[in-house]
Amino acid sequence: MIQFVIRRLLLLLPVMAGILLVTFTIVRLIPGDPCVVMLGERATQAKCDAFKERFGLDESIPVQFVRYLNNVIHGDLGTSIKSGQYVVDIIAQRLPMTIELTIGAMLFSTTLGVFLGLISAIRRNSATDVITMIGANVGVSMPVFWLGLMLAYVFALLLKGTPFFIPPSGRLSSGLSLVPLATTVFHLQDVQGLPKFILTFLSSSVIVDSIATGRFNMLKDGLWHLILPSVAVGTIPLAVIARMTRSSLLEVLGQDYIRTARAKGLKERLVLFRHAFRNALIPIVTVIGLETGALLSGAVLTETVFALPGVGTALVQGILARDYPVVQGFTIVVAIIFVLVNLIVDVSYAYMDPRIRLD
Repeated sequence: MIQFVIRRLLLLLPVMAGILLVTFTIVRLIPGDPCVVMLGERATQAKCDAFKERFGLDESIPVQFVRYLNNVIHGDLGTSIKSGQYVVDIIAQRLPMTIELTIGAMLFSTTLGVFLGLISAIRRNSATDVITMIGANVGVSMPVFWLGLMLAYVFALLLKGTPFFIPPSGRLSSGLSLVPLATTVFHLQDVQGLPKFILTFLSSSVIVDSIATGRFNMLKDGLWHLILPSVAVGTIPLAVIARMTRSSLLEVLGQDYIRTARAKGLKERLVLFRHAFRNALIPIVTVIGLETGALLSGAVLTETVFALPGVGTALVQGILARDYPVVQGFTIVVAIIFVLVNLIVDVSYAYMDPRIRLD
């Protein structure tokens, strides 16, 4: 198992190099000049030449790529052309929001999706099964932005002033704000490198920041703001997980060893959960892993509708501004997340199915 993990991690290196090369090239093929985007259409040629020289855009693409690759190896993802911030700092500020949204969405979709899939498989071809699968098909085809707007309309407008009111947008209510943990909790003034990234990352998480500073009212408020976006972005994964759970469980329930277990007189509950469900988990876990990786790469529409500063909106803003370092930096992060999520899924197979461990 350890050799398998090490082998997968080593495979990450050529994958990352390929992703870097493709992203680096495609971003520069997007129509539009960063100089014109940043300085306006009336920017003179002299100003554009100085702009390109400042950010190293006056050299050939191969030279730029080699220099950028060398910087990435040393942990430098560059500086944003638009804001002047280090890309590492922008990632540390944006990624926690997307992680919190992903956790909320996957908790909602996995819990309800697996439950509905189980009920549909147990009561196959019943009214419950038909209604659940119709709902799953509707959930898969429902536009996220429309669902987000409808949820905000119902819970923030129609139910305003009732106990069911839920904030329609934003990360925190007015008057509440995050504080830097480096100075407020750890009393560190000049932090650089990896410690700075970690502390900035933790400070940008509402959950971590509120617990570390003991502001549990902010924790409650932050979780309350996550409900609607989590439901909106989790609806499609919920439908996919429900359908996969049903089909996988029905396939297992038709196997010979399930009929043998029932013939031996085992209770249906034991047959279902001890024998059938465990052997049906691999396709379900695969889907959950893929959906988690997709959400961690940034839910652009959901983050836009609910005004959440996450990875998706940062990527879109970077593309529109031709902010090459930001787009490349977030692409690297997204790629690493996908590879790590797939690695976790692959490792979990061995714990769910003993035959894989023997292989």
